Amino acid sequence: MRAALFVTCVNDALYPRTGIAVVRLLERLGVAVDFPAAQSCCGQPQYNTGYRRESEPLLRRTAEAFAGHPYVVTPSGSCAAMVRTHYPRIGRLAEREGRGSGLAALAEDLVPRVYELTEFLVDVLGVTDVGAYFPHTVTYHPSCHGLRGLGLGDRPRRLLAAVRGLELVELPGAEECCGFGGTFAVKNPDVSAAMGTDKAGNAVGTGADVLCGADNSCLAHLDGILRRGGEPMRALHLAEILASTEEEPLK
Repeated sequence: MRAALFVTCVNDALYPRTGIAVVRLLERLGVAVDFPAAQSCCGQPQYNTGYRRESEPLLRRTAEAFAGHPYVVTPSGSCAAMVRTHYPRIGRLAEREGRGSGLAALAEDLVPRVYELTEFLVDVLGVTDVGAYFPHTVTYHPSCHGLRGLGLGDRPRRLLAAVRGLELVELPGAEECCGFGGTFAVKNPDVSAAMGTDKAGNAVGTGADVLCGADNSCLAHLDGILRRGGEPMRALHLAEILASTEEEPLK
């Protein structure tokens, strides 16, 4: 089986370890991973800020970069939701307005091939035990796009529960937003910080060593709050935990 990695611009620029972890994990499970170099931003920042037309070239670029790949896997619920939820609408409106010839068809072709990482592992590969080893106490924050946009449900928690040595503890108020929300954090910084402080406080209150999530944008927000508060808790992407083994442990 072959799959293409849609690493996302946040991971590429700030969290390359997450992309490396996805490749290690998938290759360990027998998946050959391609990395189309033409990939770029999915257009979510522009779209969420009201610049729908400016997101159209990025839809085209993304669709063309991943053309022909049967599976497109991304370690980001927000970017997966952007493609699956908003690309079809962008394409339809562009054509209705007499622009962006073929955008709707490009979106229609790409959407069913895009999977968030935990969906791909559980639904396509049919695994929850990926052979990981991570001897730490972990609490899991379900980001809004994955929880509500994609309906990931308990897939991430099932994967974590199968990791050897890992103790999974419940996060109070888990389904509450962390306050990041992409450009929301820029436009509403005080509200964003207050929401993040509540979420970080709940995480610290679990006594866990690690706050895990499946979106590094949310984890960046929460990690900043934890660091400024002098908390020893680490924020880690789920992919890094799942890529860790006894032979090659996460450092």
